[in-house]
Amino acid sequence: MIPDDFPILLRRRTATTIGAVILGLVALAFTWTADQAAKLFELMVDKAPYAPLVVTPLGLALLAWLTRRFAPAARGSGIPQVSAGARDPRHAVAAGLISMKVAVFKFAATVGAILVGASVGREGPTVQISAALMAFMHRLLKIDLSPAVIIAGGAAGVSAAFNTPLAGIAFAIEELAASYHQRLALLAMAAVMISGLVSLGIAGDYIYFGSVHEALPLGAALLIAPLAGVIGGITGGLFSRLVLAFGATALAPIAALRRRPIRLALICGLLVAVLGILSHGATWGTGYEVARRLVESHAEPLWFGPAKFLSSLITVLSGVPGGIFAPSLATGAGVGNLIALAFPDQPLGAIVLLGMIGYFVGVVRAPLTAVIIISEMSDSRAMVLPLLATAIIADGVSALICGEKLYHALAKPFLPPGKPTDADEVKA
Repeated sequence: MIPDDFPILLRRRTATTIGAVILGLVALAFTWTADQAAKLFELMVDKAPYAPLVVTPLGLALLAWLTRRFAPAARGSGIPQVSAGARDPRHAVAAGLISMKVAVFKFAATVGAILVGASVGREGPTVQISAALMAFMHRLLKIDLSPAVIIAGGAAGVSAAFNTPLAGIAFAIEELAASYHQRLALLAMAAVMISGLVSLGIAGDYIYFGSVHEALPLGAALLIAPLAGVIGGITGGLFSRLVLAFGATALAPIAALRRRPIRLALICGLLVAVLGILSHGATWGTGYEVARRLVESHAEPLWFGPAKFLSSLITVLSGVPGGIFAPSLATGAGVGNLIALAFPDQPLGAIVLLGMIGYFVGVVRAPLTAVIIISEMSDSRAMVLPLLATAIIADGVSALICGEKLYHALAKPFLPPGKPTDADEVKA
Protein backbone atom coordinates (compact mmCIF):
# COMPACT_ATOMS: atom_id res chain seq x y z
CA MET A 1 0.00 0.00 0.00
CA ILE A 2 1.32 3.45 -0.92
CA PRO A 3 1.67 5.64 2.22
CA ASP A 4 -0.64 8.61 2.75
CA ASP A 5 2.22 11.10 2.60
CA PHE A 6 3.21 9.91 -0.89
CA PRO A 7 2.87 12.95 -3.23
CA ILE A 8 -0.69 13.27 -4.49
CA LEU A 9 0.41 13.85 -8.10
CA LEU A 10 2.40 10.60 -8.15
CA ARG A 11 -0.45 8.74 -6.49
CA ARG A 12 -2.86 10.03 -9.12
CA ARG A 13 -0.53 9.03 -11.96
CA THR A 14 0.04 5.63 -10.39
CA ALA A 15 -3.70 5.04 -10.03
CA THR A 16 -4.35 6.09 -13.62
CA THR A 17 -1.55 3.95 -15.06
CA ILE A 18 -2.32 0.80 -13.07
CA GLY A 19 -6.06 1.26 -13.57
CA ALA A 20 -5.66 1.65 -17.34
CA VAL A 21 -3.50 -1.48 -17.60
CA ILE A 22 -5.97 -3.54 -15.54
CA LEU A 23 -9.03 -2.35 -17.42
CA GLY A 24 -7.29 -3.08 -20.73
CA LEU A 25 -6.74 -6.67 -19.56
CA VAL A 26 -10.30 -6.94 -18.24
CA ALA A 27 -11.68 -5.66 -21.56
CA LEU A 28 -9.76 -8.37 -23.41
CA ALA A 29 -11.03 -11.01 -20.98
CA PHE A 30 -14.56 -9.65 -21.42
CA THR A 31 -14.25 -9.91 -25.21
CA TRP A 32 -12.99 -13.50 -25.06
CA THR A 33 -15.65 -14.59 -22.56
CA ALA A 34 -18.47 -12.97 -24.55
CA ASP A 35 -17.23 -14.64 -27.75
CA GLN A 36 -17.20 -18.03 -26.00
CA ALA A 37 -20.75 -17.43 -24.75
CA ALA A 38 -21.90 -16.66 -28.30
CA LYS A 39 -20.28 -19.85 -29.57
CA LEU A 40 -21.98 -21.90 -26.86
CA PHE A 41 -25.35 -20.44 -27.81
CA GLU A 42 -24.72 -21.26 -31.48
CA LEU A 43 -23.74 -24.80 -30.51
CA MET A 44 -26.98 -25.19 -28.57
CA VAL A 45 -29.01 -23.93 -31.53
CA ASP A 46 -27.24 -26.35 -33.87
CA LYS A 47 -28.21 -29.27 -31.64
CA ALA A 48 -31.68 -28.00 -30.66
CA PRO A 49 -32.95 -25.33 -33.10
CA TYR A 50 -36.06 -24.48 -31.08
CA ALA A 51 -34.41 -24.43 -27.67
CA PRO A 52 -34.23 -20.58 -27.71
CA LEU A 53 -38.03 -20.49 -27.41
CA VAL A 54 -37.48 -21.66 -23.83
CA VAL A 55 -33.91 -20.63 -23.06
CA THR A 56 -34.09 -16.99 -24.21
CA PRO A 57 -37.33 -15.98 -22.42
CA LEU A 58 -36.37 -17.74 -19.19
CA GLY A 59 -32.81 -16.44 -19.43
CA LEU A 60 -33.87 -12.80 -19.87
CA ALA A 61 -36.45 -13.13 -17.10
CA LEU A 62 -33.82 -14.57 -14.75
CA LEU A 63 -31.33 -11.82 -15.64
CA ALA A 64 -33.98 -9.15 -15.09
CA TRP A 65 -34.78 -10.61 -11.65
CA LEU A 66 -31.13 -10.93 -10.66
CA THR A 67 -30.43 -7.37 -11.80
CA ARG A 68 -33.32 -5.90 -9.84
CA ARG A 69 -32.48 -8.01 -6.79
CA PHE A 70 -28.72 -7.65 -6.60
CA ALA A 71 -27.49 -4.81 -8.85
CA PRO A 72 -30.14 -2.38 -10.14
CA ALA A 73 -27.38 0.02 -11.23
CA ALA A 74 -26.14 -2.59 -13.72
CA ARG A 75 -29.22 -2.53 -15.92
CA GLY A 76 -29.02 -1.50 -19.55
CA SER A 77 -25.97 -0.26 -21.40
CA GLY A 78 -23.83 1.21 -18.62
CA ILE A 79 -22.99 4.44 -20.43
CA PRO A 80 -25.89 6.38 -18.83
CA GLN A 81 -24.60 5.32 -15.40
CA VAL A 82 -21.11 6.63 -16.19
CA SER A 83 -22.55 9.85 -17.61
CA ALA A 84 -24.56 10.34 -14.41
CA GLY A 85 -21.53 9.44 -12.30
CA ALA A 86 -19.47 12.10 -14.03
CA ARG A 87 -22.12 14.67 -13.11
CA ASP A 88 -21.96 13.80 -9.42
CA PRO A 89 -19.15 11.43 -8.32
CA ARG A 90 -20.25 11.33 -4.67
CA HIS A 91 -23.73 10.27 -5.62
CA ALA A 92 -22.28 7.73 -8.07
CA VAL A 93 -20.34 6.09 -5.24
CA ALA A 94 -23.27 6.20 -2.82
CA ALA A 95 -25.68 4.76 -5.40
CA GLY A 96 -23.21 2.09 -6.52
CA LEU A 97 -23.20 3.22 -10.15
CA ILE A 98 -19.46 2.59 -10.45
CA SER A 99 -18.86 0.06 -7.69
CA MET A 100 -16.82 -3.11 -8.14
CA LYS A 101 -19.89 -5.15 -7.21
CA VAL A 102 -21.78 -3.64 -10.13
CA ALA A 103 -18.77 -4.08 -12.41
CA VAL A 104 -18.50 -7.80 -11.63
CA PHE A 105 -22.25 -8.26 -12.02
CA LYS A 106 -22.24 -6.31 -15.29
CA PHE A 107 -19.51 -8.54 -16.68
CA ALA A 108 -21.34 -11.74 -15.74
CA ALA A 109 -24.83 -10.56 -16.69
CA THR A 110 -23.79 -9.28 -20.13
CA VAL A 111 -22.07 -12.57 -20.85
CA GLY A 112 -25.24 -14.29 -19.61
CA ALA A 113 -27.39 -12.21 -21.96
CA ILE A 114 -25.22 -13.20 -24.92
CA LEU A 115 -25.30 -16.81 -23.72
CA VAL A 116 -29.10 -16.88 -24.05
CA GLY A 117 -29.23 -15.08 -27.41
CA ALA A 118 -30.07 -11.49 -26.46
CA SER A 119 -29.22 -8.81 -29.03
CA VAL A 120 -26.65 -7.01 -26.90
CA GLY A 121 -23.05 -5.83 -27.19
CA ARG A 122 -20.21 -5.61 -24.68
CA GLU A 123 -18.94 -2.09 -25.50
CA GLY A 124 -21.36 -0.11 -23.30
CA PRO A 125 -20.88 -2.49 -20.37
CA THR A 126 -17.10 -2.19 -20.84
CA VAL A 127 -17.45 1.57 -20.30
CA GLN A 128 -19.18 1.07 -16.93
CA ILE A 129 -16.80 -1.70 -15.86
CA SER A 130 -13.79 0.43 -16.80
CA ALA A 131 -15.07 3.49 -14.96
CA ALA A 132 -15.62 1.31 -11.88
CA LEU A 133 -12.08 -0.08 -12.08
CA MET A 134 -10.54 3.37 -12.48
CA ALA A 135 -12.59 4.71 -9.56
CA PHE A 136 -11.57 1.71 -7.42
CA MET A 137 -7.87 2.32 -8.07
CA HIS A 138 -8.20 5.98 -7.10
CA ARG A 139 -10.10 5.13 -3.91
CA LEU A 140 -7.52 2.45 -3.12
CA LEU A 141 -4.77 5.08 -3.26
CA LYS A 142 -6.92 7.51 -1.26
CA ILE A 143 -7.49 10.01 -4.05
CA ASP A 144 -10.79 11.92 -4.13
CA LEU A 145 -12.93 11.01 -7.10
CA SER A 146 -13.49 13.74 -9.66
CA PRO A 147 -15.56 13.76 -12.85
CA ALA A 148 -12.28 13.52 -14.77
CA VAL A 149 -11.46 10.14 -13.19
CA ILE A 150 -14.83 8.63 -14.11
CA ILE A 151 -14.76 10.03 -17.63
CA ALA A 152 -11.20 8.86 -18.18
CA GLY A 153 -12.12 5.35 -17.05
CA GLY A 154 -15.17 5.19 -19.29
CA ALA A 155 -13.29 6.56 -22.28
CA ALA A 156 -10.49 4.06 -21.74
CA GLY A 157 -13.15 1.36 -21.84
CA VAL A 158 -14.22 2.49 -25.32
CA SER A 159 -10.58 2.44 -26.41
CA ALA A 160 -10.02 -1.09 -25.12
CA ALA A 161 -13.37 -2.45 -26.34
CA PHE A 162 -12.94 -1.27 -29.93
CA ASN A 163 -9.13 -1.39 -30.05
CA THR A 164 -9.23 2.25 -31.20
CA PRO A 165 -7.56 4.71 -28.78
CA LEU A 166 -8.58 7.83 -30.71
CA ALA A 167 -12.25 6.84 -30.43
CA GLY A 168 -11.92 6.77 -26.65
CA ILE A 169 -10.73 10.36 -26.56
CA ALA A 170 -13.50 11.47 -28.92
CA PHE A 171 -16.10 9.62 -26.86
CA ALA A 172 -14.89 11.31 -23.67
CA ILE A 173 -15.43 14.69 -25.27
CA GLU A 174 -18.68 14.02 -27.10
CA GLU A 175 -20.69 11.74 -24.84
CA LEU A 176 -19.39 11.68 -21.28
CA ALA A 177 -18.19 15.25 -20.75
CA ALA A 178 -19.72 18.61 -21.45
CA SER A 179 -17.45 21.10 -19.71
CA TYR A 180 -15.07 19.89 -17.04
CA HIS A 181 -11.70 21.10 -15.78
CA GLN A 182 -8.76 21.04 -18.15
CA ARG A 183 -6.99 18.14 -16.51
CA LEU A 184 -9.70 15.88 -17.93
CA ALA A 185 -7.92 16.04 -21.29
CA LEU A 186 -4.58 14.80 -19.96
CA LEU A 187 -6.10 12.18 -17.65
CA ALA A 188 -8.41 10.82 -20.34
CA MET A 189 -5.68 10.71 -22.96
CA ALA A 190 -3.29 8.93 -20.61
CA ALA A 191 -5.85 6.30 -19.58
CA VAL A 192 -7.10 5.82 -23.14
CA MET A 193 -3.64 5.41 -24.64
CA ILE A 194 -2.45 3.00 -21.94
CA SER A 195 -5.54 0.77 -22.13
CA GLY A 196 -5.44 0.92 -25.93
CA LEU A 197 -1.78 -0.10 -26.00
CA VAL A 198 -2.53 -3.02 -23.67
CA SER A 199 -5.27 -4.18 -26.05
CA LEU A 200 -3.09 -3.66 -29.13
CA GLY A 201 -0.12 -5.38 -27.52
CA ILE A 202 -2.05 -8.53 -26.63
CA ALA A 203 -4.77 -8.79 -29.27
CA GLY A 204 -2.75 -7.21 -32.08
CA ASP A 205 -3.82 -4.54 -34.55
CA TYR A 206 -6.82 -6.48 -35.80
CA ILE A 207 -9.45 -4.98 -38.12
CA TYR A 208 -12.79 -5.54 -36.39
CA PHE A 209 -15.03 -5.50 -39.46
CA GLY A 210 -12.49 -6.45 -42.10
CA SER A 211 -10.79 -4.12 -44.57
CA VAL A 212 -12.65 -1.89 -47.02
CA HIS A 213 -10.27 -0.62 -49.68
CA GLU A 214 -12.92 0.50 -52.14
CA ALA A 215 -14.07 4.11 -52.14
CA LEU A 216 -17.04 5.81 -53.74
CA PRO A 217 -16.49 8.14 -56.71
CA LEU A 218 -17.12 11.78 -55.86
CA GLY A 219 -20.40 11.96 -57.74
CA ALA A 220 -21.76 8.85 -56.06
CA ALA A 221 -20.55 9.97 -52.62
CA LEU A 222 -22.32 13.33 -53.01
CA LEU A 223 -25.57 11.44 -53.57
CA ILE A 224 -25.24 8.43 -51.26
CA ALA A 225 -23.78 10.15 -48.17
CA PRO A 226 -26.73 12.55 -47.68
CA LEU A 227 -29.20 9.75 -48.37
CA ALA A 228 -27.53 7.48 -45.82
CA GLY A 229 -27.44 10.37 -43.34
CA VAL A 230 -31.15 11.05 -43.71
CA ILE A 231 -32.23 7.39 -43.61
CA GLY A 232 -29.83 6.55 -40.78
CA GLY A 233 -30.87 9.63 -38.81
CA ILE A 234 -34.56 8.79 -39.17
CA THR A 235 -34.23 5.11 -38.24
CA GLY A 236 -31.67 5.67 -35.48
CA GLY A 237 -33.70 8.56 -34.07
CA LEU A 238 -36.80 6.37 -34.19
CA PHE A 239 -34.99 3.69 -32.18
CA SER A 240 -34.06 6.22 -29.49
CA ARG A 241 -37.53 7.74 -29.46
CA LEU A 242 -39.20 4.34 -29.06
CA VAL A 243 -36.87 3.40 -26.19
CA LEU A 244 -37.56 6.65 -24.35
CA ALA A 245 -41.29 6.60 -25.13
CA PHE A 246 -41.63 3.08 -23.73
CA GLY A 247 -40.24 4.26 -20.40
CA ALA A 248 -42.40 7.39 -20.24
CA THR A 249 -45.76 6.60 -21.84
CA ALA A 250 -48.88 6.39 -19.70
CA LEU A 251 -50.61 3.95 -22.06
CA ALA A 252 -52.21 1.34 -19.82
CA PRO A 253 -50.84 -1.86 -21.45
CA ILE A 254 -47.25 -0.58 -21.51
CA ALA A 255 -47.45 0.93 -18.03
CA ALA A 256 -48.74 -2.41 -16.76
CA LEU A 257 -45.78 -4.22 -18.35
CA ARG A 258 -43.33 -1.75 -16.77
CA ARG A 259 -44.79 -2.58 -13.35
CA ARG A 260 -44.03 -6.27 -13.98
CA PRO A 261 -40.41 -6.23 -15.20
CA ILE A 262 -39.89 -9.98 -14.92
CA ARG A 263 -42.95 -10.70 -17.06
CA LEU A 264 -41.78 -7.99 -19.49
CA ALA A 265 -38.36 -9.63 -19.81
CA LEU A 266 -40.03 -13.02 -20.36
CA ILE A 267 -42.19 -11.64 -23.19
CA CYS A 268 -39.23 -9.80 -24.73
CA GLY A 269 -37.15 -12.96 -24.56
CA LEU A 270 -39.83 -14.93 -26.39
CA LEU A 271 -40.01 -12.29 -29.13
CA VAL A 272 -36.22 -12.23 -29.48
CA ALA A 273 -36.21 -16.03 -29.75
CA VAL A 274 -38.91 -16.03 -32.45
CA LEU A 275 -37.06 -13.37 -34.45
CA GLY A 276 -33.85 -15.37 -34.16
CA ILE A 277 -35.47 -18.55 -35.39
CA LEU A 278 -37.21 -16.78 -38.29
CA SER A 279 -33.92 -15.11 -39.29
CA HIS A 280 -31.96 -18.38 -39.02
CA GLY A 281 -29.93 -16.98 -36.14
CA ALA A 282 -28.90 -13.70 -37.78
CA THR A 283 -30.49 -11.45 -35.15
CA TRP A 284 -29.11 -13.14 -32.04
CA GLY A 285 -26.11 -11.68 -30.25
CA THR A 286 -24.15 -8.71 -31.54
CA GLY A 287 -24.80 -9.30 -35.25
CA TYR A 288 -21.07 -9.00 -35.84
CA GLU A 289 -20.72 -11.85 -38.33
CA VAL A 290 -23.45 -10.61 -40.67
CA ALA A 291 -22.17 -7.02 -40.43
CA ARG A 292 -18.63 -8.13 -41.25
CA ARG A 293 -19.80 -10.05 -44.31
CA LEU A 294 -21.71 -7.01 -45.54
CA VAL A 295 -18.73 -4.71 -44.99
CA GLU A 296 -16.64 -7.16 -47.00
CA SER A 297 -19.23 -6.88 -49.84
CA HIS A 298 -20.83 -10.30 -49.39
CA ALA A 299 -24.55 -10.45 -50.12
CA GLU A 300 -26.90 -10.84 -47.16
CA PRO A 301 -30.72 -10.91 -46.91
CA LEU A 302 -32.40 -7.51 -47.20
CA TRP A 303 -34.56 -8.18 -44.14
CA PHE A 304 -31.54 -8.32 -41.83
CA GLY A 305 -31.56 -4.58 -41.00
CA PRO A 306 -35.25 -4.35 -39.99
CA ALA A 307 -35.07 -7.67 -38.12
CA LYS A 308 -31.97 -6.62 -36.18
CA PHE A 309 -33.63 -3.27 -35.41
CA LEU A 310 -36.58 -5.08 -33.82
CA SER A 311 -34.44 -7.60 -31.96
CA SER A 312 -32.19 -4.88 -30.51
CA LEU A 313 -35.14 -2.69 -29.54
CA ILE A 314 -36.93 -5.55 -27.80
CA THR A 315 -33.77 -6.54 -25.94
CA VAL A 316 -33.25 -2.98 -24.70
CA LEU A 317 -36.85 -2.78 -23.52
CA SER A 318 -36.36 -6.00 -21.52
CA GLY A 319 -34.10 -4.07 -19.14
CA VAL A 320 -31.33 -6.68 -18.94
CA PRO A 321 -27.67 -5.59 -18.82
CA GLY A 322 -26.09 -5.22 -22.24
CA GLY A 323 -24.85 -2.64 -24.71
CA ILE A 324 -26.31 -1.23 -27.92
CA PHE A 325 -23.11 -0.20 -29.71
CA ALA A 326 -22.46 -3.46 -31.59
CA PRO A 327 -26.15 -4.20 -32.36
CA SER A 328 -26.51 -0.63 -33.67
CA LEU A 329 -23.50 -1.06 -35.95
CA ALA A 330 -24.97 -4.33 -37.21
CA THR A 331 -28.39 -2.75 -37.79
CA GLY A 332 -26.70 0.09 -39.63
CA ALA A 333 -24.95 -2.41 -41.88
CA GLY A 334 -28.39 -3.78 -42.71
CA VAL A 335 -29.60 -0.25 -43.49
CA GLY A 336 -26.64 0.20 -45.83
CA ASN A 337 -27.51 -3.09 -47.50
CA LEU A 338 -30.97 -1.71 -48.29
CA ILE A 339 -29.58 1.60 -49.57
CA ALA A 340 -27.23 -0.31 -51.88
CA LEU A 341 -30.27 -1.61 -53.79
CA ALA A 342 -30.56 1.80 -55.44
CA PHE A 343 -26.88 1.86 -56.43
CA PRO A 344 -26.05 -1.56 -57.90
CA ASP A 345 -22.96 -0.28 -59.74
CA GLN A 346 -21.26 1.07 -56.59
CA PRO A 347 -19.17 -1.02 -54.13
CA LEU A 348 -21.44 -2.65 -51.56
CA GLY A 349 -18.93 -2.43 -48.68
CA ALA A 350 -18.55 1.33 -49.03
CA ILE A 351 -22.31 1.90 -49.03
CA VAL A 352 -22.73 -0.43 -46.05
CA LEU A 353 -20.25 1.71 -44.09
CA LEU A 354 -22.31 4.83 -44.80
CA GLY A 355 -25.51 3.08 -43.69
CA MET A 356 -23.68 1.84 -40.61
CA ILE A 357 -22.49 5.27 -39.53
CA GLY A 358 -25.80 6.93 -40.40
CA TYR A 359 -27.81 4.62 -38.17
CA PHE A 360 -25.20 4.45 -35.41
CA VAL A 361 -25.03 8.24 -35.15
CA GLY A 362 -28.81 8.38 -35.31
CA VAL A 363 -28.90 6.28 -32.14
CA VAL A 364 -25.96 7.53 -30.07
CA ARG A 365 -25.59 11.10 -31.47
CA ALA A 366 -21.78 11.10 -31.27
CA PRO A 367 -20.63 11.76 -34.87
CA LEU A 368 -16.91 12.25 -34.27
CA THR A 369 -16.66 9.07 -32.20
CA ALA A 370 -18.58 7.17 -34.88
CA VAL A 371 -16.31 8.34 -37.70
CA ILE A 372 -13.19 7.30 -35.82
CA ILE A 373 -14.61 3.95 -34.69
CA ILE A 374 -15.92 2.91 -38.10
CA SER A 375 -12.93 4.13 -40.13
CA GLU A 376 -10.52 2.38 -37.75
CA MET A 377 -12.60 -0.79 -37.46
CA SER A 378 -12.82 -1.18 -41.25
CA ASP A 379 -9.45 0.27 -42.30
CA SER A 380 -11.38 2.62 -44.59
CA ARG A 381 -9.46 5.88 -44.38
CA ALA A 382 -10.34 6.68 -47.97
CA MET A 383 -13.98 6.93 -46.84
CA VAL A 384 -13.40 9.42 -44.03
CA LEU A 385 -14.97 12.43 -45.78
CA PRO A 386 -18.16 10.61 -46.88
CA LEU A 387 -18.39 9.07 -43.39
CA LEU A 388 -18.07 12.50 -41.77
CA ALA A 389 -20.69 14.02 -44.05
CA THR A 390 -23.10 11.17 -43.36
CA ALA A 391 -22.51 11.43 -39.62
CA ILE A 392 -23.17 15.18 -39.49
CA ILE A 393 -26.38 14.84 -41.49
CA ALA A 394 -27.57 11.86 -39.43
CA ASP A 395 -26.93 13.76 -36.19
CA GLY A 396 -29.08 16.69 -37.35
CA VAL A 397 -31.89 14.49 -38.67
CA SER A 398 -31.92 12.32 -35.55
CA ALA A 399 -32.24 15.45 -33.38
CA LEU A 400 -35.46 16.27 -35.25
CA ILE A 401 -36.87 12.79 -34.59
CA CYS A 402 -35.74 12.50 -30.95
CA GLY A 403 -34.88 15.83 -29.36
CA GLU A 404 -32.93 14.35 -26.46
CA LYS A 405 -29.78 12.26 -26.71
CA LEU A 406 -30.52 8.68 -25.75
CA TYR A 407 -27.74 8.21 -23.20
CA HIS A 408 -28.37 11.60 -21.59
CA ALA A 409 -32.07 10.80 -21.19
CA LEU A 410 -31.33 7.34 -19.80
CA ALA A 411 -28.89 8.88 -17.31
CA LYS A 412 -31.61 10.91 -15.57
CA PRO A 413 -32.91 8.10 -13.31
CA PHE A 414 -29.36 7.63 -12.01
CA LEU A 415 -28.92 11.29 -11.04
CA PRO A 416 -29.83 12.62 -7.59
CA PRO A 417 -33.12 14.56 -7.48
CA GLY A 418 -32.77 18.08 -8.84
CA LYS A 419 -29.42 17.45 -10.52
CA PRO A 420 -29.44 18.90 -14.06
CA THR A 421 -28.16 16.94 -17.05
CA ASP A 422 -25.68 18.32 -19.56
CA ALA A 423 -28.57 19.05 -21.90
CA ASP A 424 -30.39 20.98 -19.19
CA GLU A 425 -27.30 23.12 -18.55
CA VAL A 426 -26.88 23.84 -22.25
CA LYS A 427 -30.51 25.03 -22.46
CA ALA A 428 -29.97 27.21 -19.40
